[in-house]
Amino acid sequence: MLELKTAIRLESLRQPFKKALVTASRLGANGVEINGQTTLRPAEMSRTAVRHLRKMLSDLNLKVSAIHFPTRQGYGVAQDLDRRIDATKSAMTMAYELGCNIVVNRIGMVPADPMHPQWTTLVQALTDLGNFSQKSGAWLAARAGSEDAETLNQLIDSLPMHSLTVDFDPGDFLINGFDVNESMKTLGSHVTSFRARDAVQDLSQGRGVEVQLGRGSVDWAFLLGTLEENDYKGYLTIQRETEENSIVQCGEAIEYLTNLFR
Repeated sequence: MLELKTAIRLESLRQPFKKALVTASRLGANGVEINGQTTLRPAEMSRTAVRHLRKMLSDLNLKVSAIHFPTRQGYGVAQDLDRRIDATKSAMTMAYELGCNIVVNRIGMVPADPMHPQWTTLVQALTDLGNFSQKSGAWLAARAGSEDAETLNQLIDSLPMHSLTVDFDPGDFLINGFDVNESMKTLGSHVTSFRARDAVQDLSQGRGVEVQLGRGSVDWAFLLGTLEENDYKGYLTIQRETEENSIVQCGEAIEYLTNLFR
């Protein structure tokens, strides 16, 4: 049976770090997703700092659900690639030390054609990170939703087993005009992180737009059922891009998810 574990991306709360942790706990979240570039930096996380943070989280009944580690470019871009790979490895090590095994990032453009010049670079970089995952105990989860699921699945199948997992974002899939349910069918077995975001197609603007959880077109019963079929053990991570009433909306999102599980 699928277990309800909710997390909040701390940036969505738009508060200083410690205050945001308290707010996430007060809202009833089980975990928090932390930015590993702006909020916590691997180079600054000494053993003492790690122990202090884990104690703080424990006192608030929170765990780190994932480390969000955005890079300026993807892993298919050769420029400064070694530095990006090393930085991602450091984020993986930090994640594991904080009791978490997921690092989330957009991996960059995924070519549909394996003959594309970036394909080999991307495969080599992700294979390197996948090999490091076996040592570090934390895996890279690719933010999914900006490209079609079949293309991402083709990339995953070309990598050594367990090299890359998926952070599934139904809101992004819908915003970008993809079929959310079909995308979940394709990628469901690879999902280790799930983003609880909703959206609708705005015909007047000719694109999808994010909306409050439960008010969009996402079929939550189908998605949660598919996660259960694939024995998903991770968090349902709430993320809101809006700056207006973000704390209230995160709380309402937790309430909405809780009601789905009743």
